[in-house]
Amino acid sequence: AREESKFGFEPNEIISLSTDPILPPLKYVEIIGLMGMATFTESEEVIRNEFRLLKKLFENLKRSKLPSNMKIEELSMGMSSDYKIAIQEGSTYVRIGTAIFGERNYPTN
Repeated sequence: AREESKFGFEPNEIISLSTDPILPPLKYVEIIGLMGMATFTESEEVIRNEFRLLKKLFENLKRSKLPSNMKIEELSMGMSSDYKIAIQEGSTYVRIGTAIFGERNYPTN
């Protein structure tokens, strides 16, 4: 998603990380997949396109030669509001806490 409230790696940064010599010596770091969040919008088309882009990156990385501590096996995308689209687009993990537990109650001071 391209929202100011969300941040993470850009696709080109993930590809650079996968070939960076700094990663293999990190024996206590294991990357097992990708996680992404779609833009918070009512537009199913925008959400679907963002999930498709992440799935494409996921598939490209799976076909790449990766360091032993980078295994691209899981694709986590989709939350309570868009998990059905995420599953259709290939998600292996969804985050649906709000659907199960309800909205969070934040303390007020």
